[in-house]
Amino acid sequence: MNMVEIICKKRDKEKLSQQEIEYFISNYTSGDIPDYQASALAMAILLNGMDEEEISQMTMAMAHSGETLNLSEHAAFSVDKHSTGGVGDKTTLIVQPIVSSCGVAVAKMSGRGLGFSGGTIDKLESIPGMRIDLSKEEFLSQLQRIGSVISGQSKHLAPADGKMYALRDVTGTVPSQALIASSIMSKKLAVSTNAILLDVKVGKGAFMKTIEDAKSLAKLMCSIGRYNGRIMRAELSDMNQPLGYMVGNILEVKEAVSMLKGEPAAPDLYEHCIDSSAQLLQMASKAKTFEEGKKMAEDALTSGRAFEKLKEMIAAQSGDVSYLDDTSKFPEAPFVEVCEAPEDGFVAAIDAQEVGETGVELGGGRHQKTDPIDYRVGIEIHHKVGDQIYEGDPLFTVHAHDEETLAYARLRLHAAHRISPAPVNKLPQFYGIVE
Repeated sequence: MNMVEIICKKRDKEKLSQQEIEYFISNYTSGDIPDYQASALAMAILLNGMDEEEISQMTMAMAHSGETLNLSEHAAFSVDKHSTGGVGDKTTLIVQPIVSSCGVAVAKMSGRGLGFSGGTIDKLESIPGMRIDLSKEEFLSQLQRIGSVISGQSKHLAPADGKMYALRDVTGTVPSQALIASSIMSKKLAVSTNAILLDVKVGKGAFMKTIEDAKSLAKLMCSIGRYNGRIMRAELSDMNQPLGYMVGNILEVKEAVSMLKGEPAAPDLYEHCIDSSAQLLQMASKAKTFEEGKKMAEDALTSGRAFEKLKEMIAAQSGDVSYLDDTSKFPEAPFVEVCEAPEDGFVAAIDAQEVGETGVELGGGRHQKTDPIDYRVGIEIHHKVGDQIYEGDPLFTVHAHDEETLAYARLRLHAAHRISPAPVNKLPQFYGIVE
């Protein structure tokens, strides 16, 4: 079998056979197929797509490219939540401790940032000492001991996806629906959680720009999961503006910790985390109804149980929890500037993709897979779409490592905000549920 022929076949919009897909995954994982050929195939898939059979075969080949994790001996019932990626999406840091503090085991393999979309692992690594490279034995032991574990993708677990994930980030192939579905579901099928909640983002700051595309991706992933025996549900959530107020690794950790401590939170972030927690509690049969799940989630927050569970998980993975008790210990960017609203009016739009890409330019994301991350930099958005503002009000705050990137971010973020003289409706947080 010849890799060039496989690339040409997809370039010419032909369907790949199961044998061709398995050949590519096996030989790319082993290193016999170089990055440049994998990049060419990824671009051909982005441009010409794959049908459901091809995607399912790609997913299973990636899931079985390494070892798998059987959780049944370590948790009677376990759940996972996965986001397709967004700007300011720190929900895992909030939802996972809420759900696990309610008695439902949460086992999560998470990823780094992709393009303008932030990654949970990057956020966690901003906590001094935090280990995210857990071995299989450590992962299972922690799940059994405290019912909550989150790890970066093991090189032994779906290793094909680990290589493809990093490659997609730097080759402009992140938005491919086929590659998104196979990437997400290969990791999920390699770990035997019983129920999976998918958070499929839709809007300017998401890889799926329309509700129709988001629904199509959600149905595809739910179908793959159900076929393999998982309880599946997907929520379609808004990503036309950043989620919450903070964008940037340390800034987002601080925002998540603030909400877990019961401090006032951005309304969209609060709604998202409570509703997602309720979905998982209901899927695990811990709550009989969605409304009962919401009450359980809110109680976990107000009682402080969720914050204590986060600290327990961070401590178990060698993270310094004193930074959670006192977030002022986190280092700050050398240059911090508050930028003001230029006129009276109502916030009509905050382009989430522009904000996310600005965060990358500040140093909070990667252009190449080997790029270092500056955990200190980021953006604070002071208002949400629909808010009334007045000239001179704080509009956003830039956290930068030098004056040059600060000036660049200032211009780009002003352009990302649109102010209307007339009232503007607030954006919905969710657009529906796919069962």
